[in-house]
This record gives sequence, structure tokens and C-alpha cells, in this order.
Amino acid sequence: MVRPGGMNGVIGILLIVGISYGQIRTAVVRLPSDQAVPEFKLPENPSGKVPFPSQSDVASKAAFTLVDGTRDSNGGELRKLNDGKLPAEADQPAENFFFAAGTDGGRLTIDIGNVLEIAQVNSYSWHTGGRAPQVYTLYASDGKAADFNAAPKKGTAPDQCGWKQLAKVDTRPKTPLEFGGQYGVSVFDPKGPLGSYRYLLFDIVRTDPADRFGNTFFSEIDVVAAGDPIVAAVSSRAVPGPVHRDSFTADPGGYEIVIDTTETPDLTEWATKELAPVLQKWYPKIVEMLPSEGYQAPKRVPIVFSQSMQGVAATGGTRVSCAATWFRNNLKGEAVGAVVHELVHVVQQYGQARQAGQRPTRTPGWVVEGIADYIRWFLYEPQTRGAEISPARAAQARYDASYRVSANFINWVTKNHAKDIVARLNVAAREGRYTEDLWKEATGLTVQELGEKWKQSLAEAKPAEEKKN
Repeated sequence: MVRPGGMNGVIGILLIVGISYGQIRTAVVRLPSDQAVPEFKLPENPSGKVPFPSQSDVASKAAFTLVDGTRDSNGGELRKLNDGKLPAEADQPAENFFFAAGTDGGRLTIDIGNVLEIAQVNSYSWHTGGRAPQVYTLYASDGKAADFNAAPKKGTAPDQCGWKQLAKVDTRPKTPLEFGGQYGVSVFDPKGPLGSYRYLLFDIVRTDPADRFGNTFFSEIDVVAAGDPIVAAVSSRAVPGPVHRDSFTADPGGYEIVIDTTETPDLTEWATKELAPVLQKWYPKIVEMLPSEGYQAPKRVPIVFSQSMQGVAATGGTRVSCAATWFRNNLKGEAVGAVVHELVHVVQQYGQARQAGQRPTRTPGWVVEGIADYIRWFLYEPQTRGAEISPARAAQARYDASYRVSANFINWVTKNHAKDIVARLNVAAREGRYTEDLWKEATGLTVQELGEKWKQSLAEAKPAEEKKN
């Protein structure tokens, strides 16, 4: 069944978090990762205090300054915070400002040029995991105090050098597993303006002291002057024309596959007629193949075709991004299978042990990708022989080469030593307890010994042409 408009019926999370100073309040809206869209369509807020991001607020022409901390070179410059453009994807570093990995945030200031009555200070972020929530203390100043310090570094108390603390913001949900999504924060006074200020100071900390990649992906910071009209910000990949975002139900399980071809309308018909039926059938199958105790696979899977993305496809959290150029060139070949591979990653969710606050062992990438390609090449499309390795290539084959080569190895182990090896690997990886001992426990052989036997079997195998005869 096809239902146009994947956002229909979405319910977000609204929190009015306490009272800071006087009547100043902090409103927080969170849209979970599987419901987020590039337009930042945050759910309706009864208080009306968390508007859509703006491209016309006074911060759009303000001077942003990094007072303390180090910008991550993988991210955008400070200008990303007030350019009125929003990320098009959940994991788009270049469209967000964030502090460097391994550092505990930093401080930045906003100078709006002159003293104005400020109605709201709003901040927005988007990520699939620990980089989504916002944790900061907000200060303001008119700059007129005799002891005013326009650039107080960490270790200097702002309220001791001409700044007034307006609010403490902490949008972290109760459990790290819920961190991902889009967040909108508004600091406001329900009785009127926040006050008359020229400068704002954000003292930002990372969302998890133990996570070196826990610095928030800040997408936009808006400063709204009293009485100013608001013009909504736009996606960094905004394109003219209608939105193409269709929702498909995948049963059993009542899962929802949302395919977004807004940037690539020429792919809409193919996605609807060729891709969607396969995903509707195979997503529930993959869920059934990769269970673990207490685990529930994502119920909603957004799949977005990007005009500017390079490569093939990638999964961040529950969101699959597809490079339109590659797909256009492979519609009659590997296109559908590539998305099936990504669906496996959506179901795997092997980062959840870390997000739950545990200190898991890291599952090697070759295992993660090998499982995905095993399901793709040996279960979804075995007839293509896409992961076959000829005897001539046996000597160069490595079990840990990843993707289709590792898939071939996993298939061989499944057939010859342990039918449940994929199920075992999946549970261990998701629970954060993968070690190489698992292979010996399942088969009686180390993974290295299995690798040698597998290579020998490849060398001794008859070519496909001989098998047919």
C-alpha cells in the first residue's frame, strides 16, 4: 500500500523544561531520527515558542566568534550557524558546526551589532546518535559593564565579567539510545522580551564525557528580535518543484519504508515500481534473520536519493542515503541490491551497546559489511553470483577483505561449519561483545584456520562453466 506524504500522523516530543531565571524558560522539541526530514518540520508546539529555523533573524547578519575550543575540520565554519541553510541529511558534517573530536566543547559568542530587545534565542541540531542533543549554558550582555569581557575563555566565569546567565540547556533524553534526531531549542520569556542585549555567549559541552565524538552537530542558531518577522530557513539542497516522499508499508511487522526522491524526480517511478516492492518484502525478512533478545528493529526507514552525494549509498542510524548519479547508471544492475545491503545496516544497529552507556568491544568492519553482503549476494540475489571468487583469485582472497569477499567466507562457514554463524555474529555485535573466540566456539576452529580452509576450497573449486556441464 502506498501513502503519499511520509510525515502524516507524526508525533514529536515536546518538553517545557523548568524555569531558569525570572520567567525565562527553555522549550525543547525533538523529532526522532526515523521521522526527521531536511525541512526540519518540527512538530507543532502549543506554546509557539520553537519556530522553524530562520534565515531572516538578527543573527543572520551578526558576527560569530570562536572564543574557546577547536572547530572540527570535518565540519562547517561558524558561518553554518547563521546562513539560513539546513542540513539535508542526518550525518552531514559539512553543513554543521561542531567542536573537534576528543575535546569537551568550547565557547562561541554572537555580536548582533547593537543593543536590541531579544525575544528568543533558538538553536537547532540534527544527528542520528550522540551528536544530536544540545548541552550548553547561555549568557547575554549589553556590553556596557565596566568589567565586561567580550571573550571569556573556559575557566573564566562569565557572570563575573559583565554577562548574565539566561538559561542552562540540556536536551539529552533519559537513555542514550534515544539521543538521535532533530532538536529545536528556544530560550524565551512568556511575559515578554528576554531583555535588551548586544552579545550572546554559548558555553557548550559535549553530550557524553566518555564519547570523544559526542560534540553536537549544531545546524543553526537564531536570535529573534522583538517584533521581527521570520522567514523560514531552507535545506542546503533545496530544489524547486514538488516534494516526492512516498511511504510504503512492509508486512509482517507494520514497518514503514519512506522513499524520498525530491531531488531526483526522474527516479520516482523506478523507486515506486521496482525498488519499493523489494524493500517491502525484504525488510521484514532481514529483521527476522537478525534477532537478539529484547531488540526491536526500527519501525520506520527513510531512504533519500541525493543529487550531490558521491559514492553509492550509506546508512546513518535508520536513514539510508543514496547517490543519484550511481543509481541512474545501475538501475538495470546492482541498484536494488545496493539498497538491500543498506537495509541490513538499518537492522544491525551495532552501535546501540555504546549508546546505552556500555563499553562494548568493537566489531570489525569486515564482519559488519560481510554480513550485509552475505544477505545481499547469497540470500537476496544468489543468481547473480556477485560474490563468487574464481580459483584463479583464491590465493589473493582474505576472509577479512570485507564486503563481498567476506560475504563469500561467511557463506562457506555457514554451509560447512556453523549454520547459525550469522545469528551468533549478529547477537554478539549488537550486544557489544564480539571477539574472535566466537568463531572457535561455533566451529571448533579459529577464524584464521577457517580462513585457510576456505581459501583451499576456493582453489579446488570448479569454475562455474564446468559446474553447468
